[in-house]
Formats: sequence, structure tokens, C-alpha cells
Amino acid sequence: MTKLAANLTMLFNEVPFLDRFEAAAKAGFEAVEFLFPYAFEAKDLAQRLQENKLELVLHNLPAGNWEAGERGIACHPDRVEEFRAGVHTAISYAKQLGVKQLNCLVGIVPPGVSQEAAHRTVVANLTFAAAALKEEGIRLLIEPINTFDIPGFFLSRTSQAASIIGETGSDNLFIQYDIYHMQRMEGELANTIKANLPLIRHVQLADNPGRNEPGTGEINYRFLFGHLSALGYDGWIGCEYKPRTTTLEGLGWRAAHGL
Repeated sequence: MTKLAANLTMLFNEVPFLDRFEAAAKAGFEAVEFLFPYAFEAKDLAQRLQENKLELVLHNLPAGNWEAGERGIACHPDRVEEFRAGVHTAISYAKQLGVKQLNCLVGIVPPGVSQEAAHRTVVANLTFAAAALKEEGIRLLIEPINTFDIPGFFLSRTSQAASIIGETGSDNLFIQYDIYHMQRMEGELANTIKANLPLIRHVQLADNPGRNEPGTGEINYRFLFGHLSALGYDGWIGCEYKPRTTTLEGLGWRAAHGL
């Protein structure tokens, strides 16, 4: 059965963030995800989850100065201590919010840093983070991102993510597979998902071009939903898209895709 989680960073932007939990529940969602919880007290977020009977399935590790354009710091050799402090902050929030998996955005390679140095830093940081999360019963995920939207992002292909996971030697590091990003970077969605399914613990969606609702672009989501089910994927699928108009007006795609 396909399980959809509303991404509250992208959806229900018609209301303030803390009110999006109620909006998602009223729209029929039983789970939510978002980029970051750190601007809010964990107890306030936990209260919204409890009041609306929602499960929080995912959020990210701290990712540097988001407003300044940073998209993660795991590939920054000079910010290892900051990264490690962020891991502990994320664990604290996750434990209070009942989150069982956290995503690491590895970041844009800084000027003057070689790909080799960035790679070594990523592997070391992920090895540390995966071990720290494992002690708390939390999975660590990494997400390949397309370099059209975020030029210079270090991790951009599924095979690269799988290779890095192998290098860490960790059994607590997995892939967050974003269909939109991987359609832009590599296509071949169905076979790539099948080949990497043992490593995929979370899926996100948006159509292409435009990153809008399923059914607005080139991706055959009706096929992909059936494909994921046939493969036995039983995790959540995060709805991380930009509504073309309003969130509620755009939600008709669920019924149109048999969900």
C-alpha cells in the first residue's frame, strides 16, 4: 500500500508552519516530513503532532546557513566539528519527536576544496553520524540531488550514494531516493529503484519539469507507484513538490493516481 507523507516545508504554505500540521491532517495525511525543526521548540512540534495524530517520518540534520545558500556541510573539511555538533542536535530533536530516520544533505563543495578532499570528508562524517544515530535506533539517510537546481552539490547520483555507503562500512546508512532529482540526473527510474531497493529507506516525489504535483509533467507516477508496491517497498513517500496553485487545489492528483 502506498503511504504518502506531506512535506510541510513545501505544502500548505498558505498558513504559518505550526498550523500546517492541522491542515495536513484535515487533508487526509497521516504522516508528515519537513526540512528542519530547529527554529522551533521540540515540545511545540511534538504537541502539534500529537494533537493531529500525525507521525513525523523524516527531517534533516542541520545543513549550515540555509538562507545564505548553504545546502549541507558534510563535505566541508573545515567544519567537521560543526557537523558533529549538528548530529547531536538532530538526535535530540528526533528522540523528542519520535523520528526514526534523519537525512543528511551533504552540501555544495566549497571553493578551493578538491573533489577528493570533499569525498574523504563526506565518508568520515557519515561514518561518525551513522554510528551515533545507530546508538539511538535512528537510521541515517543520504540524498542525491540534481545539479541543475543546486550546482556543485557533491552527491548527485544513486550509484555514487551506494558507493559511499559501501565505503563507510556502516549498516545504518541508506538512500533517500528523490524521484524528481533522479529523473533530472539519470532517468531510468524503475530499474534504478529496483537495483538499489535494499538501500532505499525513503522516497520523495515531484514531477518534472517544474517540480509540481504528479501528473503535471513527464513522469509516469501511476506506473511508479505500482512498481514500488510490486517490489515490496513499504516505506513512506514524501510529497516534496511545489503546488502549481494552492495545496488543496492540487491534491486531486492522489485520487487521479488511484490513491
